[in-house]
Formats: sequence, structure tokens, C-alpha cells
Amino acid sequence: MVTVINRIGGDSAGQRELRHPEKQKRPDSPILKKPDWLRVKAPGSAGYNETRGIVRDAKLVTVCEEAACPNIGECWSKNHATIMIMGDTCTRACAFCNVKTGLPDALDADEPRRVGETVALMKLSHVVITSVDRDDLQDGGAHHFAEVVRQIRAQSPKTTIEILTPDFLRKDGAAEIVIDAKPDVFNHNLETVPRNYLKIRPGARYYHSLRLLERVKERDPQQFTKSGIMVGLGESREEVMQVMDDMRSAGVDFITIGQYLQPTRKHAAIDRFVTPDEFKAYESIARAKGFLMVSSSPLTRSSHHAGEDFERLRTARNALRAAKG
Repeated sequence: MVTVINRIGGDSAGQRELRHPEKQKRPDSPILKKPDWLRVKAPGSAGYNETRGIVRDAKLVTVCEEAACPNIGECWSKNHATIMIMGDTCTRACAFCNVKTGLPDALDADEPRRVGETVALMKLSHVVITSVDRDDLQDGGAHHFAEVVRQIRAQSPKTTIEILTPDFLRKDGAAEIVIDAKPDVFNHNLETVPRNYLKIRPGARYYHSLRLLERVKERDPQQFTKSGIMVGLGESREEVMQVMDDMRSAGVDFITIGQYLQPTRKHAAIDRFVTPDEFKAYESIARAKGFLMVSSSPLTRSSHHAGEDFERLRTARNALRAAKG
């Protein structure tokens, strides 16, 4: 089964808006039955409801909901949520993504303050901030991203901050604005192997995304960098290993590898379900290639267990420095 979230909202006449109007003329993709290792409990715990209430009261958007993340029940029950800034509408139309596509609304100037306030209210030790792509903005939303980081620092100074950014393609100087805000972790996902970009991530460019990660390290070597890919989209084992090598050449510290799950019949089809043993093999290979931190499993997502993983990442760097004397 897939999570079918194809319509949202509703107007006064009761008409519901298509989440992905650009995909409606595509033929339906075949649906593969999920194996047992991908089944999760439906959300609904007291902790989940409490987190949901806080997010609603602050009028914030989460990628947990918008991207139909399978881990939402677990994360929200632990008071963890990944906040998605700059609205709920993306200017890109990636074949794998469930976030709404279209022309976004204007930026909400009060959003950074509310994000900082919510992080403080939730008493988060670590927070992940992501966003939609905003190709409609001159800076791609870079100044807004940086202001969110500053507000969190001001209102919850003990919270470590991880950002998951767009690629800022054709936005000169935008990446530097975000890097200079000094998040603790700068994450930008490559998503898939280069051969798949035209059909899976057509609005992006593989080597531009790779270069973005490299620029973070050049400008601020102390920032941790992180990137992730999905498997199950027809990639080969050799292609995945080449992406690992590319990431390491760009200085990436932390790699995540997870199973692609098809949001609707109109999205890219799953080629296959990668087995847990294959994910363990990828983890071993990635560690051998020198990543400080690796998360590789069917349910791995960029922000899943992000707080715990950050502490492991920091410990691994300290251990490496100590070993080098």
C-alpha cells in the first residue's frame, strides 16, 4: 500500500485542491506490497497528540506531515518534529516528493519568531529545520532561513540546530548567507544517483548539489555536513558507492540511506524494496569510506533520530581528533 494524500484543503463549495496538479496526466504507477520490515504503527499516542497540538497552535508546517513520513508516530510521540519553513507549497515538482507543488504565498515575516518560540516551548535539545524550494524568491529564501536560525539561538540558546536546505540553484550568494548563520549541521540531500536526476529530480543538478556541500566545508570547516539518498529507484550498488565517494570528496560527514516509498500512484514507481541486509552492507561500506556517521535502514529519513545521531556525530569527531593527537 502507498500513502495516498492527493488532495488538500477545500473551498467554500467543498472542492478540494489537488496536491500535485502537474502529475495528474501521468499514468498510474504500479503499487508494490510493503514487506514486513516497512510496516509501522499508526500514530495516535498522547505524546503524538501533544506535539501535534503545539505545532497547530504555532501555525507551523512540518515536513513530517507534508511528506507523509512513515516515522511521524514515533517521532512526534517523543516530542520531535521537523519544522518546514517558507510555506507548504514548493516551486519544484520532484517525482518522489509528496509536498504540495505550485506558486507559493508570500513569506510570513513573523514565522522565524514563532519557530524560535516553539522550539523553546518544546524544550528541544536538537531541532531540524527544512523548507520547500522557493525558486520564486531572489535569494531562494536564504535570508529567511538565516533569520530562523538566529531566532532559535536567541530564544533557545542551548538547542543545537540542523538545517535541511534547498539547493539555491541560480541564487548567487544565497548559500553563503545560510552558511554564515552557523547552524550546527548543514544538510542537503542528493536524493538519488546522477543517472536518475532527469526523471526523479528534474529541477536540480547533481553536481551543483554536491558543490553546495563542498562550499559549506570551505567556508566553515567546523560545521557538520550531511546528505542522504533514497534507494529502490532502479540504482545499482556501484552507483550508490560512487555517490558515497562523491560525498566524501566534498567532505560530507554524515550519510543517510533509506528506502524510497511511493506517496501516490502518480509518483515515481518503486523499483524494488531493498532488504535490511543490503542496508547493513551499505552502512559497512560507508563507514569504511570514512563517514563519521552513517544511518542506513529501510526507514531511515534525514531527520529520523537526528538529535541522538548529532551526539554520536560530535563524539565521533572528537574521537578522531584525539586519535590524530
